[in-house]
Amino acid sequence: MAAQAAVRRDSEGWQAVVTALVAERGDSLVRYARLLCGSADDAADLVQDALVKTFGRLRNGFTVTSAEAYVRRVILNSYLDGGRRSSRWRKIAHLVAVPDLEDSAVSATEGRLDLHGELRKLTPRERACLVLRYYEDLKVDDIAEALGISAGAVKRYLSDGLGKMAIALAPESGTDKEGAPHVHRI
Repeated sequence: MAAQAAVRRDSEGWQAVVTALVAERGDSLVRYARLLCGSADDAADLVQDALVKTFGRLRNGFTVTSAEAYVRRVILNSYLDGGRRSSRWRKIAHLVAVPDLEDSAVSATEGRLDLHGELRKLTPRERACLVLRYYEDLKVDDIAEALGISAGAVKRYLSDGLGKMAIALAPESGTDKEGAPHVHRI
């Protein structure tokens, strides 16, 4: 009887932590996951899976703050694991023809940046490094520790990711603001 009462008390404790975590920080967790994976549906799945992995077994002693940190780590690890599994596809994805999309003719949309779209084009490590650096505001050494890689590798991923995004998001090089052609100087 005493053992059953202790198990019931413990299960009520972690349920309260999950409820408070989802109520207080659920939106933030989903935004974090969306920046990593680039899709609202995949982000919700990542958060759900992270909560199940974290609280699937009775977890005692979690506060909302420590549970959030743990869940964020599980989200990041789950995303990176999925990226490793899909690396085979990335090796042959360039062979699949993708039709060119035409830009909107509306001038108001020309200046907008589609960061989510460009983040989706990065490798999982590049995206993880960029999100941890600019969304989580971590330093290079902290990112290296979080991902279990060297600081030099983090710098390389940041440099490569920013380079790819800068090229993709650069203004068109054919004309200037008034529509006159640019002269490229070498």
